[in-house]
Amino acid sequence: MNVNISAQPAAKAPPAVLVKDSTDRTFKADVIDASKEAPVLVDFWAPWCGPCRTLSPTIEKVVNEKAGKIRLVKINIDENPSIAGQLGVQSIPAVFAFAGGRPVDAFIGAYPESEVRKFADKVIAAAGPGQPAAGSIEEEIKAAMTAATEALGAGDLNTAAQIFGMVLQHQPDNADALIGMARVYLKAGEGQQAQAVADTIPEPARKGADYTSLIAELKLLTEAASLSETEELEAAIEANPDDHQVRFDLALALNAEGKRVEAAEQLVTLMKRDRTWNDDGARKKLLEFFEAWGAKDPATLKGRRLLSSLLFS
Repeated sequence: MNVNISAQPAAKAPPAVLVKDSTDRTFKADVIDASKEAPVLVDFWAPWCGPCRTLSPTIEKVVNEKAGKIRLVKINIDENPSIAGQLGVQSIPAVFAFAGGRPVDAFIGAYPESEVRKFADKVIAAAGPGQPAAGSIEEEIKAAMTAATEALGAGDLNTAAQIFGMVLQHQPDNADALIGMARVYLKAGEGQQAQAVADTIPEPARKGADYTSLIAELKLLTEAASLSETEELEAAIEANPDDHQVRFDLALALNAEGKRVEAAEQLVTLMKRDRTWNDDGARKKLLEFFEAWGAKDPATLKGRRLLSSLLFS
């Protein structure tokens, strides 16, 4: 991943301490402020993490080789979860590079020494003199958001979370990044965390299609939480095809599993059998599905065709 969020050129004076441990409390001084003098790598690790024990000595070796051109800060996420959470760290080892007071790049996993050296060299070069001037912070955040959204769409949740986290580190109230982070948690099956992030979206930003879709999806997930497994519901429908409540519940359960088209088909089937059931409840829930999925989602398009065929047949 290569996301640059407004790194201003850093001074080349070597730091007094090349490798040090830090905490959530001292993060600003050790990383944000220090990165204005020289780039800083932040190694998020934990004692139980085997790959971390492999990577940490490698990073230390590379940093010491650079003789002050870059420094290393190590943060134990078990003892200091706050900053890791803000940056969207979901797996470790995770290494973030800071320059000019801002996060500029990152990688996940136990990179071999050669790749760690390339990464460090790239960060040093980007922060050194003679480099092209960085674009405005607004431009860089826009580019970062595009990259995060593409990663989310491709199912690369770790990358998406890291980039959204970088944006939120600089702009904690960025509604688009908060919505994106909530969607990362949703796709990861962590509904409670998704709701917690959604609750932090500033009140004035609680509008628009993306926010409405997120809230609708969270509502549907909550409704499905107490339902039986889809296999049980399918068996009950097979035994009694006219049990409309069970078919309705099956649609909710299928949607929660990501089987959107199948969920829409169940609601359309319910409408065919009894359009008036529960005060036209099947159609109303189908419209909630469309709102949660988004107007351009393939399942929404298919569901609307099914609904139109039924209503106008």
